[in-house]
Amino acid sequence: MFALKKIVSAFLMPLPAMLLIGFLGLALIMFTRKHKSGCIFIFISLASIFAISFQPISSGLLKPLERKYSAFLPPTQSLDYVMVLGSGHVVDPQIPPTSELSRTAMMRLSEGIRVLRMYPGAKLILSGYSGGTEISQARMMATVALALGVAKSDIILLETAQDTWQEARQAAKFVGQKSMALVTSASHMERALHEFHSAGLQPLPAPTNYLAQSHIVQPWQKYTPQARYLEQTERYWHETMGQWWQRLRNLANGE
Repeated sequence: MFALKKIVSAFLMPLPAMLLIGFLGLALIMFTRKHKSGCIFIFISLASIFAISFQPISSGLLKPLERKYSAFLPPTQSLDYVMVLGSGHVVDPQIPPTSELSRTAMMRLSEGIRVLRMYPGAKLILSGYSGGTEISQARMMATVALALGVAKSDIILLETAQDTWQEARQAAKFVGQKSMALVTSASHMERALHEFHSAGLQPLPAPTNYLAQSHIVQPWQKYTPQARYLEQTERYWHETMGQWWQRLRNLANGE
């Protein structure tokens, strides 16, 4: 079920979907007499790819989602745990561990360590499964955390969770009623908090990896299609689909 969900969602992302529409139009031109329809499909594909790579559109979609929760500031109460959600890695001994983590995972881990150092005695919970490799995401992040000065005794690994729902349930069994900060991407925070609340936890949000910015003044950066703006649109759509799936699952489970 997990693999099927990932495969289906991959093809529903904006870029693959628009490319499929473009290839459909090309097929109509090459193999049928419906040239006009084929041209329309290709135009829709190209125009849509341009639009979703355009900063005013992509940032306008993603920024409201990212800014629902502000950056973590140390509250007055103590903190027992800082949990960092995993987000992809590779295993390649020819590159440093910091490059084996995805950019998103590295950003999350850096923020987790920053928060951890505000609270002497707190423990760092790292989560994430192997993703088809011989080393789990959690263990790879632990390798980097150790290299950045976190004590081994302060690291706790949750190595089997495949998604946020499972991460929340595993954390609930471990954390119990103790206090915890939750570190994940700003765009993912709303969906992650929903899962942790449903698991009986009330973590303090510590969002990071903000992608969308509105203070871009250079016209050659703001008004030209770029891959980083396409990433913003895809991130927004990924989270939107995730929220729809969350609602459908809760409805099916009677929650």
